[in-house]
Amino acid sequence: MDKITLDRIKTIHPILRSELEKDYIECNNLLPKGVRLRFAYVYRSVNEQNILFAQRPKVTNAKGGQSIHNYGMAFDIVILKDKDNNGTFETASFDIDEHWMKVVKFFKAKGWAWGGDWTSFKDAPHFEKTFGNTWRTLQNKEMFIDNGLKYPKL
Repeated sequence: MDKITLDRIKTIHPILRSELEKDYIECNNLLPKGVRLRFAYVYRSVNEQNILFAQRPKVTNAKGGQSIHNYGMAFDIVILKDKDNNGTFETASFDIDEHWMKVVKFFKAKGWAWGGDWTSFKDAPHFEKTFGNTWRTLQNKEMFIDNGLKYPKL
């Protein structure tokens, strides 16, 4: 397992936490030796989102408040590969290969929407579960604080 990912899962919306941790462990165990799943992002603050929005080359169309990450209901993946066969995962891959697609198939089967299916701005690392909400409906919901992070009441 990847401790960084397990720590990041603690920032997902509390309603999704135990489900995502269970799904992560199950999915990670489907990958072969020398390959591991990491969540590159889970919760992102509005400020962090604005920094990404300003980044070039462009990596997102969403300004702060316009990303499902800002509400703790999304995660982005990267595949880590053992570069030297000694258990040190040094190579991060965003290649959409057989390992990537195994992860996609798994999370889609668990009800997560995949950004790679989007038509206008494909976001292959992105998965989200919004319970029918958009960023516009989420930003209008009453919010609560959990572990210092702000989430919408669902």
